[in-house]
Amino acid sequence: MNASQIERFFTTLQAANPAPQTELSYASVFELLTAVLLSAQATDVGVNKATRRLFAVANTPAQILALGVEGLERHIKTIGLYRSKARHLLQTCQILIDQHGGEVPCSREALEALPGVGRKTANVVLNVAFGEPTMAVDTHIFRVSNRTGLAPGKTPLAVELGLLKRVPKAYLVDAHHWLILHGRYVCQARKPLCSVCAVVQECDFGRQLKSAAA
Repeated sequence: MNASQIERFFTTLQAANPAPQTELSYASVFELLTAVLLSAQATDVGVNKATRRLFAVANTPAQILALGVEGLERHIKTIGLYRSKARHLLQTCQILIDQHGGEVPCSREALEALPGVGRKTANVVLNVAFGEPTMAVDTHIFRVSNRTGLAPGKTPLAVELGLLKRVPKAYLVDAHHWLILHGRYVCQARKPLCSVCAVVQECDFGRQLKSAAA
């Protein structure tokens, strides 16, 4: 995918969805951090179902800590790996209170120092909550970046760095959302929906299919 194709790719995605948003439900930066921490190897729908119950009774670090391990686990037990996630979330809440005045920090270093928060989670929080042009490379973004030729890479970090270099500055803040949604609903893993894809003309994979059919 060359520079002009990349420009058209994002212009098209922007026109279809000018203000993309995360599909995780949250009402504060802490709720966002909690939802993202719980979302590893889980669907946004499943996380939202659990956090809807959780946030109704506890949506601050102090309130989460007051639940204790068993109380927290009861609210998130429908989510995969809920025991380890509960432990990490409680540890994170304690650090937020002890070191950050109960607030979620806005630096990568501080976020990645929180238990259960890796680079991808930090990137989501930095992007969604603080408007930074970061790329949280999940399975969808990794697949779309490689399949389309947008930013090929063998590791999530390689793809992330490639995207930061190749995505035009005007689209960087929202690109993370567009790519996730495109991968989730159109450029799917087993059977990409190329016949209804709005950016198939810009995509390396789409052009290969067209050539093969000719």
